[in-house]
Amino acid sequence: MDGLSRRKMLMAGGALGAFTALGVAPANARSLWTWAPGSSVAGSGAGIDPQWVWDEEADPVVAAVLERGEVAAVNARLATWTRNDQPVPTGLPAELRDFMEHARQLPPWADRAKLEAAATFNKGRGFYLNLLNGVGGGMLSTAIPREARSVYHSKGGADMEDRVAKTSLLGFAIGALDAYRPDGDVIVQAVKTRMVHAAVRHLLPQSPAWPRISDGQKTPISQADIMVTWHSLATYAMQKMLEWKINVTPAESAAYLHVWQVSVHMLGAHDEYIPATWDAAEAQSKQVLDPVLASTREGVELTDILLGQLAEQTSPGGIDRPLVDALARYLVGDRVADLDAIPEERFWLKTIKLVWPPLVAFREGLLPLPLVPPLAWTIDEAIRQYILWFLTKGRGATISLPDTNRPGTG
Repeated sequence: MDGLSRRKMLMAGGALGAFTALGVAPANARSLWTWAPGSSVAGSGAGIDPQWVWDEEADPVVAAVLERGEVAAVNARLATWTRNDQPVPTGLPAELRDFMEHARQLPPWADRAKLEAAATFNKGRGFYLNLLNGVGGGMLSTAIPREARSVYHSKGGADMEDRVAKTSLLGFAIGALDAYRPDGDVIVQAVKTRMVHAAVRHLLPQSPAWPRISDGQKTPISQADIMVTWHSLATYAMQKMLEWKINVTPAESAAYLHVWQVSVHMLGAHDEYIPATWDAAEAQSKQVLDPVLASTREGVELTDILLGQLAEQTSPGGIDRPLVDALARYLVGDRVADLDAIPEERFWLKTIKLVWPPLVAFREGLLPLPLVPPLAWTIDEAIRQYILWFLTKGRGATISLPDTNRPGTG
């Protein structure tokens, strides 16, 4: 079972996180929106179907940058913005600076104590969370038609290593110990990602492929789409941790939910769509995520690229591809694995099912020891940094605005 090493599982977390920052999902299978805004962090709302709501603050500002041909200049300035406590860069268009100043503010309901508690929780559970948010969330995303198609046909779809690296910046920032502290960077990465979403909303409808992939949607990445992706990460991860009998206390559960509530707000989700409790999240997930899962040509192709890429990264010649396929199937189950056309590696799948539960139990038994959580975090963090170094060939990465769609598709 040396193939199921910590290094390989966390490499999966980086390699398959490529879809987690571009929230999109299909409309044709969605049921009528009935989720009550009283179940949200706002506690009230108009109850408008989020399928028809986008980002009225970011969209016109970023569209203007694209139309004026200022993307390269703006990206150069954005690359210098790296910390939560750092001022918004000078030299940006005035309306963009004003938007960023507003967008970087935490919501009034953000609870610093809970954010710190979430960081403490991540210190001991980073191993699981990288695996779930990376491999699990990645495979769920390729089974979400609009997400897979939007990733594939946008600029980042042509260079998946670069896209993985950039998207991993946000995922790693959310789980970092200093995430919302002054020296952290999750606010920066979230605001940049929000602007990338706005750019994709402007660019993708101009692609010749759009009439075929739009699924009747005028503009991609609606509020509903963002929440679909949120559930493929936060809600899914909590479900799996409970399934694996990981000892999550009520306080830890609330803290983990809170860091994701704040983070999706920072990505531009309206408060009336952000679930206030895990029960509310489960109810919303059943309405917006579960019914839309389906197979697409793009999703199957991207799944194969990512799993193949992961196998190549973790072993010369990709000799561990059957093991990677089995791990992915184990994490998301047969329904999603079949939608993604992940091969059924029966030997490895049986082995993982046999070994994983006692491995989790053993690790959970060690966590109460004083030195284990910081040591685990140190190892996990070293691997995360290696992932970014590997994907970028040592050049580093920064989230930047796209200026076109996938080459060859407009």
